[in-house]
Amino acid sequence: MNRHHAPAIAHVAILLALSLLPLAASARSSDRDKPMDVSADHTDTTLQQDGTAKLSGDVRISQGTLDVRADNALVKMASGEISHVTLTGAPATMRQEKDDGGITTARAQRIEYDLSGDRIDLYGSVTVDEPGGSLSGEHLSYDLGSGRIEGGGEGNGRVNLRILPNNGKNDSTP
Repeated sequence: MNRHHAPAIAHVAILLALSLLPLAASARSSDRDKPMDVSADHTDTTLQQDGTAKLSGDVRISQGTLDVRADNALVKMASGEISHVTLTGAPATMRQEKDDGGITTARAQRIEYDLSGDRIDLYGSVTVDEPGGSLSGEHLSYDLGSGRIEGGGEGNGRVNLRILPNNGKNDSTP
């Protein structure tokens, strides 16, 4: 990797990791203080105030217990600030341990984070699993400000929720 790309990739990595943290409401709080490691097969970016940074091929981001995997990452910059991030994969995934020790995972074909709209959209075979249950559908939209989740999608347009009993015996069978 060209050493001139390192600062842009660092910005990409920080945003990608932080963009997914809100999906896990009580993600491991100490993860943000840990070093972040980013790797990809290829990068295509410039060090400019406005532009696009691309990471492709087995994109991996880890920070503490956070583990993000995607085939591609696209980061748009405006006036020196990151404005939009798109992760794609078959699927793109996020896994993170929560402060209580439980694990949250999220999977989707495409994950988009719009910083100006303070919103994360997940598209295509979306699944979010937490110790208390799961949420799935073709499209889920998460408003970071309000915590509101909306969903629906193509085909049958259904959103599925599974809420597990809080009796210590989490049965994950349908």
